[in-house]
Amino acid sequence: MFNNLRNYIEDNNLHINIDIGIVNIINYLDVLSLNEDQIKIKYQKGTIVINGKKLAINKMLDKEILIIGEIKSIEFI
Repeated sequence: MFNNLRNYIEDNNLHINIDIGIVNIINYLDVLSLNEDQIKIKYQKGTIVINGKKLAINKMLDKEILIIGEIKSIEFI
């Protein structure tokens, strides 16, 4: 039981939740670039590129970021 709890608390895997107009990323490392048409986010294995219109960061915590706007595509490079 304690191992399950420890794994939950120490979870460092990338998690992405996508909804209409919202991308929530958990366990990211850094924001590499930001403008209203593209946001680049660094994670353990590479970079996430979010393309769209009127993109903005709505919430930014130590390991979690919430991006809003008109999402056109998400690429992993």
